[in-house]
Parts: sequence; structure tokens; C-alpha cells
Amino acid sequence: MVFSSPLFLFVFLPLVLTGYFFIRRDMRNFLLLAASLFFYAWGEPRFVWLMIGSTLMNYVFGLIIGAYSNKRAVAKGVVITAVLVNVGILVFYKYLSFIVDNLNRLLESLGMNPFDVTPIDLPIGISFFSFHVISYIVDIYRNDSAPQKNPLNLALYISFFPQLIAGPIIRYKSIAEQIQARTVRMEDFHQGIKRFVIGLSKKVLIANPLGQTADNIFSLSGGDLSSGLAWLGIVCYSFQLYYDFSGYSDMAIGLARMFGIHFPENFNYPYISHSIQEFWRRWHISLSAWFRDYVYIPLGGSRTTRLKTYRNLGIVFLITGIWHGASWNFVIWGAWHGCFLIAERTVIGDILRKVWTPVRFLYAALVVLVGWVFFRSDTLSQALHYLGSMWIPWRQGPGLYGVAYFANPQIVILLGIAVIGATPLPKRIAERMAGYLEAKPLQMGYEWVTLLYILTILLFSIMSLASSTYNPFIYFRF
Repeated sequence: MVFSSPLFLFVFLPLVLTGYFFIRRDMRNFLLLAASLFFYAWGEPRFVWLMIGSTLMNYVFGLIIGAYSNKRAVAKGVVITAVLVNVGILVFYKYLSFIVDNLNRLLESLGMNPFDVTPIDLPIGISFFSFHVISYIVDIYRNDSAPQKNPLNLALYISFFPQLIAGPIIRYKSIAEQIQARTVRMEDFHQGIKRFVIGLSKKVLIANPLGQTADNIFSLSGGDLSSGLAWLGIVCYSFQLYYDFSGYSDMAIGLARMFGIHFPENFNYPYISHSIQEFWRRWHISLSAWFRDYVYIPLGGSRTTRLKTYRNLGIVFLITGIWHGASWNFVIWGAWHGCFLIAERTVIGDILRKVWTPVRFLYAALVVLVGWVFFRSDTLSQALHYLGSMWIPWRQGPGLYGVAYFANPQIVILLGIAVIGATPLPKRIAERMAGYLEAKPLQMGYEWVTLLYILTILLFSIMSLASSTYNPFIYFRF
């Protein structure tokens, strides 16, 4: 079940909201937990038991670490064991087949018999709920959080349906008190609906059409791509990825707020960045913060020698790459970003900060776009062929598909909207409009304009859902 499906919009969400506000306050967490487990079981009935088992296991780990908080050696041993077990579960389900496939290639090259391993299905969202439980355990060890005594509350933190499938990654200490007790104010509910509808429109009205175009272009063989068409494909995919994932985050933030829980922001206009460092401060903020707090800083962060800082950045972004998917393409994507992050900490970064702002923007955009080719391509060979098509501008001819073949008026308009929407400009216009309308009490109020806007994009989103079958969430595979 996905947030932009009719089943979720017209059946699941109305039923959960109705039950939530009519049930006794002391039963609301139980209702949300039951709804969240049902939400997950709808798509992964076999693996809901894996998540329940993981929750109970980490509940026990948390209690033990809390009980031995004064005996740091014992607590440290328990937290190391807990982290290794959770990482082991993630590796087994997500990476074992990848590891065996690569090992078999090596064995075959040496003339040895390969291993025969049955393919393992990947539980949806395992990367996200694994990171949640690891942060919970580590935060208890660091005394940043107290162990949760009620297993149902811990289960709700891990399985809460708005963030269960694709984040954002929520630190337990940031919502622990909200899980214990909260009050839903009308302002929260109003803002939650507005945020959810905006996210839905991003997904349905912008990401889906651009995604279809990107898929069609990437499905062509390398020999059929002109240079212009290759650039169109990766630009469409870049905006699809941004509006798909930021739209999902908007919907998750909005849904949580309807129930009185405040999630942190996950995106801050990453495509206006002037460096890769800035890009990662704006893109998937909760993931960047997680790797900073649980990998980069424990390795020494930047509080060590320059070479060790470079090493730490390299390790973090290799892990970031492989976290996104069990493929060498993701490893290369992570290494690509890691190399530029390291370079920006050298004299190259000093030079970059002195150049003209549009040049810095162009530099960051090109690095990100090239990286997305590896992220989107199914194989390394496809990525290299695609990059070749992009960077050979004279690749034109009657046998190649040109830009005009796919760049219909709808796509051109959508790309224009996508470019503008990826900047703070719409927000600034809305703030100016709010100030103007609120200063004119005899005219239509700002809230009425907002309501009209929300109803309009909701109507168009529903119409688009009714007429389209293209509805993937890119980050489901993580």
C-alpha cells in the first residue's frame, strides 16, 4: 500500500483518522500500532513477523543496556552485540545474494564450483527500520535516551506507518515524549493535511509523468540515444527522484502531524546547492544526520588528521552508496560523491569558493547529474554507455532518437514547473501573498486562498491517479 493509492487515500487513512479521534486517548497508540502493522502486512505479510521480532529483540537489548548503564564495559559489549545482530539481519536479507553472486564470479574465474543459494526476497523498508533500531540502541548507550519500558510504544516508534517504508529516519529521542503523550491541535491537523496534499501533488502531478519519460529514455539502447536525449532523460530522472522522495517526505510529515507527532524536515532545496557539501546538507537530511552521528563522528569525524578525515568521508559514502542498494552502481555512486566531498576539503575547495556563483552551481549540478546516472542505471555497462551518449555532443543522426521525440509540450511545461518548484521562489511568493492578503481584511483571506489551492491540486492529483497506472515509489527498494 502506498500513500498515493486510492486504497490508502479513500479507505485506510479515513478509517484510521476516524478511529483515532473517536477512541479513548489511552488506546490511541494501540490503534496506530495495529494500523501500522496492517499497513506493512498489506504489502509484506511474511515479513511483518521479522519487524515484530526485531522490535522485541531490541526492546530487550535496550533494557539490558539501561540496566548496566553504570557498568560501561558490559553495556558496551551489549551495544556492540546489538548493532552486529541488526546489521547482520540487514546484510542477510539485502546483501547476501549480492555477495554470493560476486563470490561465484570469482570462483568461476578460478575454475571452482559456485555456491548455490536460493534468492532471498527483500523486506520493504528494512534499511529504514534497521537504522531506527540501531539509533535507539546507541542513544541509550550514550545516555541520550532512556530505554522504553513499554514494548508497544517502542513498536510504534519503529513501525509508525508514515515513516515505515521510506523514512524520514527519525531519532527516537526526538519523538519519545510525543509517543508517550501528545495533543492534536486544530492547527496541527490543518497543517498536516496541507503538507500531505502538497506532497501528493509532487508525487502524482510532477514525479510520475517525468518518471515515465525517464524510464522510456533509459530503456533505449546506448546506440539509439542522441546526446540531447540522454541529457533530457537524466534531467527528467533527477527531478522525478527529487519530487518523488521529497513528496513522500512531505506526505509522511503531514500524516504524522495529523496525529500530533512532529517529524523533522528532510529536504531543503538541494538543487540550488553550490557544492557537494552543501548538497548533502540539503538532500535527505535525516540520512545525512544519521551517518554523521553514528558513523562519521565515531570514526573521528574531522577532529583528527587531514588524511584520516578523508578516510572517514570515504568510508561513510561507500556505506551510503551500498545502503541505497545491493549493486556496484550504488557503490560507485557513493564513491563518486565521496571523492568530491574529499576534494572540496582540499585546495580545490578553496579555489571553488572564490569562483563565480553560477559556475559553482553548474559544477554541483553536473556532479549530481552524473552521479544519478549510476543511481538510475540497472547495470554498470548501461551507466557507462549512457554517460558516453551524454558527453559526445556530436552523437546525432537520422537513426538516433532526438529530444523532440519525447519532449512534448506537457514534459516541457512540467520541467519548467519542476525547476521553479525546486527553488525557494514559490515559498517566497506565498509569503508575500500572505502578507498582502492579511493586510487587506476586506479581501479574500489568505486561508481561503490556501484552501482553494489545496483543493485544486488535490482534485488534479485524484484525476491523475484515476487516469494513470504509473505509481512507483523509488525508495521502496531501500
